[in-house]
Amino acid sequence: MFRLDDYPTHELNGIHYRCGRVNPFGASIIGDGIINFSVFSKNAVSCELLLYNCGEKEPYAVIPFPEEFRIGNVFSITVFGLDYEKLEYGYRFDGKYSPSEGHLFNKENILLDPYARLVGGREDWGAVSPPDEKYRYRGRVIPDDFKWEGDKQPEIPLKDLIIYEMHIRGFTRDASSGVKYKGTYAGLVEKIPYLQKLGINCIELLPIFEFDETENPRSFDGERLYNYWGYSTVSFYSPKAGYAASAHFGLAAEELKNMIKRLHKAGIEVILDVVFNHTAEGNENGPCISFRGIDNKTYYLLTPEGYYYDFSGCGNTLNCNNAVVRNYILDCLRYWIADYHVDGFRFDLASILSRDSSGAPMSSPPLIETLAHDPVLGKAKLIAEAWDAGGLYQVGSFPAWGRWAEWNGKYRDCLRKFLKSGAECGPELITRIEGSADLYGTRSAEASINFITCHDGFTLYDLVSYNEKHNINNGEDGRDGCSSNDSWNCGAEGETDDPQINALRRRQIKNAVIILMLSRGVPMILSGDEFMNTQYGNNNAYCQDNRISWLNWEDLHTNRDVFELFCTMTSFRKAHPVLRRPDFFSGYNSSGYPELSFHGTEPWSLNRNSPFHTFAFMYAEPAADFGTEQDCFIYCAVNTYWEQRFMRLPIIPEGMVWTVLTYTGDDTLSGSTASDGISLMARSSAVLIGQRPQPPR
Repeated sequence: MFRLDDYPTHELNGIHYRCGRVNPFGASIIGDGIINFSVFSKNAVSCELLLYNCGEKEPYAVIPFPEEFRIGNVFSITVFGLDYEKLEYGYRFDGKYSPSEGHLFNKENILLDPYARLVGGREDWGAVSPPDEKYRYRGRVIPDDFKWEGDKQPEIPLKDLIIYEMHIRGFTRDASSGVKYKGTYAGLVEKIPYLQKLGINCIELLPIFEFDETENPRSFDGERLYNYWGYSTVSFYSPKAGYAASAHFGLAAEELKNMIKRLHKAGIEVILDVVFNHTAEGNENGPCISFRGIDNKTYYLLTPEGYYYDFSGCGNTLNCNNAVVRNYILDCLRYWIADYHVDGFRFDLASILSRDSSGAPMSSPPLIETLAHDPVLGKAKLIAEAWDAGGLYQVGSFPAWGRWAEWNGKYRDCLRKFLKSGAECGPELITRIEGSADLYGTRSAEASINFITCHDGFTLYDLVSYNEKHNINNGEDGRDGCSSNDSWNCGAEGETDDPQINALRRRQIKNAVIILMLSRGVPMILSGDEFMNTQYGNNNAYCQDNRISWLNWEDLHTNRDVFELFCTMTSFRKAHPVLRRPDFFSGYNSSGYPELSFHGTEPWSLNRNSPFHTFAFMYAEPAADFGTEQDCFIYCAVNTYWEQRFMRLPIIPEGMVWTVLTYTGDDTLSGSTASDGISLMARSSAVLIGQRPQPPR
């Protein structure tokens, strides 16, 4: 027996349709050849649905929505006899055109559905659309039939994560990657064994929502510049087709889902970098792609004169705490959790999410609270970049409701300065190693995402190789990118043949990762740092789709010792739960020692309130408290002074022996025992383990 609404009620030029279902928004397959289209606009007076055969310039059908097909502010229609594999679609809206009032309706504009699950026309990375293209970004329909084979999110506790930030294309695009499908989701799958060896258990992907890498036509020295990073979203529901080897078969979504499934099987979670602070439509001079033509006044923050507030630095700002936009963002994140099995999100310029319709910060932003308490997102990681381009800096004060973590920019800045002999940062560094209780004391240490480098700025190798940014290739006369990097070139700007400088740089990199991996909080490393990847001093490589941004995997062989140190430290962190403790406890535990203590060149002698170059910290990890195999002490000594220092070791229980895990001044000392102390050469560090010797097996 058929329901009445399974039958068409209207016909136009052989196309049959009826009034649609308002939920869900977007284009949904509801039967064989039957697709439901639903789209919101509060201020439009009419809407048309345009149907295209894939790749054709003109629509084969234009269907006006009858007035009875509009329920509230939602236009919905069900169309029969469609082949989703060959279909592209768009909308045209009509209404008032009055920029000063915030209305920009133009019935000539063909607009992308904000809920489109895939965007046609973007299958080839770097392909430039013809200038006369009327409809550049075309909505496509995809089925929900991927075989997940029992996959679900691993739900690794946040405190146990070791995050690896990467760019899908740059990770494997270079020929040295050795993968078959370079620069793609499939190419990353080929590198899963490498990621397992490295020891990370979570990747954080730079934007993979559809964007147009060719949106900026600039070039430099004859080489095209791109929107390489992707922080300019065209479609929030669509995976970037140009990252899929199978894009021309319409299988970008399936390829991405397979990548996530394979990563989960390997014990690796996937966090997406999401950009809900602005869109690719830019300011008043930008293109009309989607939101602007559908309901500009609803979706964007506008001045009383109808101009765009720009707290993103990219021309516009989404009206995130408008109820409609808030629900849109929530729907989107739920979709990525449910349909793609992603494990969490890092929110770019997240402080924008706390601004009201006039741009003022809110103490209890509805969107942030909604995401914190949403049942579908209940186990998803939520990470804020707790600042924006409008000057709102909320590190340590981002509204959290017990759910949000933050990129700890203060950890980054403090450690960078200390490593280049900034003794004045010593007292603060102690607080950062403890988990930044000054920032997250009302939450937990796992709210602190600790990092030294990320996509935005120098790589770790460049941090110790350049005093100044070298961004001339970006075509902006070196004006772009941060000029304050807290970097130190160790004695020569850029590449050098000086063996002492190169050895110092290696030590500095190793010193950095040792402190990072032994700090309470959640460590994040930038892809390629583990083998000294360089961007040749470019600290803002957002437009570089070339060797500046692509990882050179030859460096893995050249710098194997650095890679092995990273592997040692990730493995060590996983093996010792005291390092991952989410609270700020440093009192005495069952070992009879403080759980986390700080030392000078003599044990227990450090004045943590005065500047210092040389210090040590020690964790006490009794098996009874942490369920480990045996009692253990972890001692890390750091010398950022330009001369050698001798560190006397704390006395530990009788029968225990100090063994060197790693020493950045001399790798050959690893595995050796130390009695009363250890000498640290200039700018070096060491990690020692205190345990009872185990009988040979």
